[in-house]
Amino acid sequence: MLVSIAHITRYTLAEPASYSIQCLRLTPPSFEAQQVTSWAIEMPQMENAVRFRDCYGNIAHLVALSEPHSEIEIVARGVVETRDRAGVARGVVDIAPHRVYLRETPRTTPDDEIKDLAESITSSDAIARMHKLMDEVHKRVEYVIGATHAHTNAADALKEGRGVCQDHAHIFISAARVMGIPARYVNGYFFTDSDEPSEAHHAWAEVWIDGIGWIGFDPANELCPTDAYVRLACGLDAAAAAPIRGTRRGGSEEVLDVVVEVQQQSGQQQQQQQ
Repeated sequence: MLVSIAHITRYTLAEPASYSIQCLRLTPPSFEAQQVTSWAIEMPQMENAVRFRDCYGNIAHLVALSEPHSEIEIVARGVVETRDRAGVARGVVDIAPHRVYLRETPRTTPDDEIKDLAESITSSDAIARMHKLMDEVHKRVEYVIGATHAHTNAADALKEGRGVCQDHAHIFISAARVMGIPARYVNGYFFTDSDEPSEAHHAWAEVWIDGIGWIGFDPANELCPTDAYVRLACGLDAAAAAPIRGTRRGGSEEVLDVVVEVQQQSGQQQQQQQ
């Protein structure tokens, strides 16, 4: 599938900042399940950006703005050809040792309920356990936009029983790590022509299975990633894998506006998130 993506992020400040620096993880990688046909990022001073691989293997750019500014617009757009590989992320650059992805973070620290969830999933086959875990998280947490916020942790989301893809992924990751299975957070894009609620900018999880490698599981949609998914970046949790992270000196009353458009290039279907 040829997938066309436009990801537009705009920060507006009531008072100008004198300096800011942004770390962008907005470049999707090419690997067995996807090939980047074209991709570009536009923002002030992008021509002077420092490109590097972060500790998780993501393609990243560091951009500094040293002149006073009250608005930053960041536009990432391009075309990616995707293939259905049953969720297997073979060929992705992998820098950190797999055991790193057993590490807890504030957003994935398990409580007793998550530990009980992990212990309730029984199977001698690791892949079967992950499918059962995915199904159980999907069953226990209803997809409701606005029920949680960006800083909600896995334990609170499971207690609430409502959330979005970020919450589903965090709960799944937390429980998988309790089982001793390395798990990481993945963000990217998801195309669907379904009438069911979904997010064009999407999140799911990957787990390491010996003998196979990293396999994706999407509890929000109860399936492994297909050719409708475009993988962008990964990390220990949503904060570590964030497409944009930055800091600034000065400025006040920040307003954030994000628009993501995902379109199948060969058809007329289009999905937009605002």
